[in-house]
Amino acid sequence: MADRETVDELYEIRTNFYIGNYQQCINEAQRIKPSNPDVRTEKDVLLYRAYIAQKKYGVVLDEIKPSHSEELLAVRRFAEYLASDSQRERVLKDLGAKMSSNVDVSNNTFMLMAASIYNQDQNYDSALRILHSSESIECMALTIQILLKLDRVDLAKKELKRMQDTDEDSILTQLAQAWFNLAVGGEKFQDAYYIYQEMADKFTSTPLLLNGQAASYMGQGRFDDAEGCLQEALDKDSNNPETLINLIVLSQHIGKPPEVSNRYVSQLKDSHRSHPFVQDYMQKESEFDRICKNYGPSVSS
Repeated sequence: MADRETVDELYEIRTNFYIGNYQQCINEAQRIKPSNPDVRTEKDVLLYRAYIAQKKYGVVLDEIKPSHSEELLAVRRFAEYLASDSQRERVLKDLGAKMSSNVDVSNNTFMLMAASIYNQDQNYDSALRILHSSESIECMALTIQILLKLDRVDLAKKELKRMQDTDEDSILTQLAQAWFNLAVGGEKFQDAYYIYQEMADKFTSTPLLLNGQAASYMGQGRFDDAEGCLQEALDKDSNNPETLINLIVLSQHIGKPPEVSNRYVSQLKDSHRSHPFVQDYMQKESEFDRICKNYGPSVSS
């Protein structure tokens, strides 16, 4: 019989969170009875992060009180940042003050949530500085995401090797390999697809995994297959921002009428105004309008 200490009580919860099956993560977290306070804290961290992923910020803000642990307060800070545009500057100021004091680098949750806030704020230098101090596999995964955003595939490859040396079998390590494969492209697109498909077969299909498969297909020019994945993702979550963004890209590639992609853009603006894609899109729209006015016909008096 396996020793109790070797059993990962949170395996199901953690797995569902990583593959984007957030409601099942919440269901499992509410069901289990942790064996000790540390496991209970980690379980609660995953529970509230799943609520954040579902944009249910109010649940997190209502339930995490000032008396709770530093780990949970870090999760609450991330929810505060995401919940209100008007609070973001205050949250960033408070976080900056916190970072300038003595930070416990062994508190992986704090490091991850702090880096997540800076990542969301597109302050990648600050995020990477924080993540560099942590040996957490989640922090390594976020490091790879940021490096790939910055087109530093070379550095992402080194970080991926570090992840593999730490825990080659981790679902996060496998996902990071898929992200890296998508960034490299070429024959690696098919390798990425296999990783996403294997996870979907082993666990369950989610919008996160389906979007990964769709990106793999689009990289190979297999747009009909990509559309099938994205339609399935849309059926599972009709308001998932990554699905909507990929549908916009796909619509352009396969020559759908402009109103199709415009519809997805409108939905994104309505529901995900703070998403980096939407922010960038709106900035470009504003810049385009400004340039048009400069070159438009002058109105004579």
